[in-house]
Amino acid sequence: MSSTETQAVALRRDGTTLHVTLDRPAKLNTLRPEDIRALGAAMELDPDVRTVVFRGAGDRAFTAGMHVDSFDGLTTETARAFISGLRDMLQAVRTAPVATICAVDGYCLGVGFELALACDIRVASTRSSFGLPEIKVGIPSVADAALLAQHVGLSFAKEMILTGDLYPLRRFEASGLCNEVVEPDALDGAVSRWVARVGGHTATATASQKRLFEIWQNTTLATGTALSVSEFASVFAAEETHTQLAAYRRNL
Repeated sequence: MSSTETQAVALRRDGTTLHVTLDRPAKLNTLRPEDIRALGAAMELDPDVRTVVFRGAGDRAFTAGMHVDSFDGLTTETARAFISGLRDMLQAVRTAPVATICAVDGYCLGVGFELALACDIRVASTRSSFGLPEIKVGIPSVADAALLAQHVGLSFAKEMILTGDLYPLRRFEASGLCNEVVEPDALDGAVSRWVARVGGHTATATASQKRLFEIWQNTTLATGTALSVSEFASVFAAEETHTQLAAYRRNL
C-alpha cells in the first residue's frame, strides 16, 4: 500500500443501521487486503444493529474490486491465505443475523460484485454496471461468485465469468438481480425505504430467517424443511416473539 493511502473502509452508525462505505474514490474504491480484514471486522456487529448498508464513496463506483497489485508476489501458500480471508469476509456478510443492503452506484466489479451477491438486498442506480474481470487478470472467480448462476441463470453466469466483460445494468433487468433500480439522485431515498422495510422486524425473527437462508442454500429440500421445524420452534423462547405477536394481533 502506498505510504499516502490509508485503510479504505469507513463505518458510521445511524440509529440501528450500520453504514459501511468503501472509501477510496480516487481509485474507484478498489480494495486491498487490509480493507478485506476491516470489512470482516465490521461484521462483528453490536447487538442493537438491525441493518447494514454497504456503499461506495463518490459517484463513479461501488468498487472496481481488488487493487490489482494486491496479487503481486503471491505464492500458492500466500494466495491460499489471501483468498481464505476474502471468503471468510463474504461469508460473514452473507450469514449476518441482520438484513444487509448493497447500494450500487457505478462500477461493481470483482469482489465488489461478490459482496453485492452476498447481501440480501441490492439497490442500484441506472448508471451502474457489473462484471467479474478476474479471468482477464489470470485468476478464477471464486467464493460468492458461486451464487451468480442462481441470480442470472447458468448460461449468463458462465458468459460473465469466462469473458470477464463489463455488463450494463439493463442486461440484468429480466433476472431481477437488483431489487430496485433508481436514478442516481434517488439512491439515498431508496436505500432509506429498504432499511425501513427490512430493518423493523424483531431481531429474533430476522436472525432465524437468515440462518434458514443459509440452511436452504447448503442442504437438500428434505433436510432444509426438517431443520426449519427447529428454527420455527426456537423463536418462541424469545419474549419479543410473543410481544410482536400481540402487537400484530392488535393491528388486525
